[in-house]
Order: sequence, then structure tokens, then C-alpha cells
Amino acid sequence: MFTLSLRLFLLVFALAFAGCASKPAKVSKPDIVIQPSAPATQVHKKIAKPKLKPIPKPKPVIGLALVNSLLASKLADRSAWADDIYAAFRVINIPVNKKNVCAVLAEIEQESSFQVDPLVFGLNHIVRRELEAGRQKYLIPQWVMEHSLEVTSPDGRSYNERIAALKTESDVDRFFEDMISEIPFGEKLFADYSPVRTGGPMQVSWSFAHAYVANRPYPYPIKTSLRNELFSRKGGLFFGVAYLLDYPASYTSMRFRFADFNAGIYSSRNAAFQNAVSSLSGTLLVTDGDLLRYRDGVAQETPSLTMRAILSISARLNMDQTEIFRDLLLEKTPAFEQSRLFKKIFTMAASLPSELIPEIELRGPKLSRKLTTAMYVEQVARRYDKCLKK
Repeated sequence: MFTLSLRLFLLVFALAFAGCASKPAKVSKPDIVIQPSAPATQVHKKIAKPKLKPIPKPKPVIGLALVNSLLASKLADRSAWADDIYAAFRVINIPVNKKNVCAVLAEIEQESSFQVDPLVFGLNHIVRRELEAGRQKYLIPQWVMEHSLEVTSPDGRSYNERIAALKTESDVDRFFEDMISEIPFGEKLFADYSPVRTGGPMQVSWSFAHAYVANRPYPYPIKTSLRNELFSRKGGLFFGVAYLLDYPASYTSMRFRFADFNAGIYSSRNAAFQNAVSSLSGTLLVTDGDLLRYRDGVAQETPSLTMRAILSISARLNMDQTEIFRDLLLEKTPAFEQSRLFKKIFTMAASLPSELIPEIELRGPKLSRKLTTAMYVEQVARRYDKCLKK
């Protein structure tokens, strides 16, 4: 009995102890609850920065605003310069882009430093030298010349007094106009002895201005005369923009237009043509861009050096003198590039350039130092490149 009771007691005790041993210990709750990791896409959404609104690109500067932006900020009458430059582009129908505008600004700065009627040092000495050359050519007695210069001119001063006061090209131009009209035989004696061949802020020649308006009417009101318009800002810029940009040319650089502005339209193309002719014929030619001889603006059939060199290879060209002269007459036009002569020369000399800075040493009564077309081009090109960087 005792033994059975003892066994039951031990069994109950063992079961109770086993239950206590399997019950987990009580653990206190942590202060921070760690949540399960969120999916990768949800984490990205939480840490992604807000999208920034795209900054709109600045609108390109065009038209009159472009011209204004490229002019020097301290230029006197800046708005008037901008207006007249822009007007010239508009009436001639030249694209108003940065390259074209900078080319015009570079030429204005080179030619006149943005002076409408630029001052010329020593004009009185230049004019007296030219008058003396005319006196000697026509064998005019010295006393006759001296008497003529003491005559009272239309503005109330003697011509001698006016010579002493000469400062600008327009002063000289008016001086010679009055002498030609007032003094007997003035047109014969003085017409060809005015040192003024160009005028205005871009120093355009009167001969170009006269020829240009023959095909395209002058777009502005003429106050006194067309010649005087050349000496004004508006008129001078009109003719200057036309001379620089209003002709088709397949040049690869604006530098060749700068050369043409100095040496004559298509001089760079024609200089390259001379270089090709020289190479093919073995004749040494000065590449000055002049292919024919001219007298008073009229081409002469008397062969120039370039024409003689071409004639020496005429058999290879399969062209006679009449055909060669006919094509050379196109030298100042875009049509020359389409001529049979031009195409044959550059077919035979295909490796040579079709554009070349002319070899010209510039001369004139207003020049006081040596200057070549190549030097001129480099001076203008530096101004042009500086403008493009603005």
C-alpha cells in the first residue's frame, strides 16, 4: 500500500516538474519595436528626392537685340548705330545672325573706329600734294593755281582757308565739288585729283555705291545728293553691308570676304584662279585677283599677264583667245565659277585651293605705313573673332 502510494506521489511530482521545465521564461517587452523590412520599391519611394522642374533654355537673342548685344557697351550713340545696322540688314535682306553682324562690326571698327565721318590726319598736306600733281600734269602756271586758291568759295572762305581747315573726307569731297563747279576748267583740272575715293563709317568707294544703286534703288530719303548719303551713318552702313555681304560666294571662312572688302569683290576667288594658272603654265603670277587690264573701268582686250599665261596652255584647254577673253570678262561676277575656262583650270589643278588671300601691297595718299591685304585681313579677323566670343 505504502509502496503504491509512494509510486503515485513520485509520478505526480515528476509530471509537475516536467511542466515547469518546458514553460518559457517571461521576457520584458523592448522599448523599440523593429518592423519587418519593407520591399525595395517602397524604401526607394520613401528616400527619393523630389523631381526638380527643368530650367527653361534662354530664348536666342535675335534681330535688333542681337545687334545691340554685340556692340560695345560704351559706344556713343549706341542705339542709333544698332538701328542703322539692323536697318541695312533688313532692306538688303541679309540674315541677321552672329557671324554676319560680327563681320560688319569688325569692318566698321577697322575702317573708322565707329566714326560716321572719320578724321584723317594731314589732309591739308594730302590735298595740296594732289593739286600740285594736277597742276604739273596739265602744265598750269604756278600763279594761275595760286590765284584760283585765293578765290572765295561758296561757303565764304577762300579755297586756301578751306584747305587749312580740312579734317574729314566729307570736307575734302565738298572742297573738290566746289572747285570743280566754281573754277574755270575745274572739272578737267581737279576731277581726278581728289584723294577721296571712299567715305562713311565703312569706307565704301563711291564707284561701288553708284554701280549698286543702278540695280537696286537707294531705300532711304536723299537729303542732298546720293554721294553725300555715302558720308552719313545710315547710307554708309547700307553700302558697307552690301559691299561685304550682298554677293554669293562659296568661301569657307569670313576672312576671304574681308580680303574682298579690301581688294575687290571675288578677289580671293580670282587670286586662287591665278595661282592655279601659274602652276599649270609655269608662269610666275602675282595673285592680286585682277585677271584683265582695265581702263576707266572698261576691260581691255590687250592680254594681261594672267591672260598670257592662260594663252600659253590654250591648246591643253582646247580654247582660243576669243573664248578665253569672253570667260575672263566674268571675273567680277559669280558666273565666272560656272564658265568653261574656270572649270577646266580647276579640273586640271584639282588639288589646289579655290580661295586665296590676294597678294597686294596697299597704296594711297591716306596710308602712312606699309600695309598688305593679308595684314588687313588679320587685323579685321582679330576683331571678328573677339566679337564672336561675346
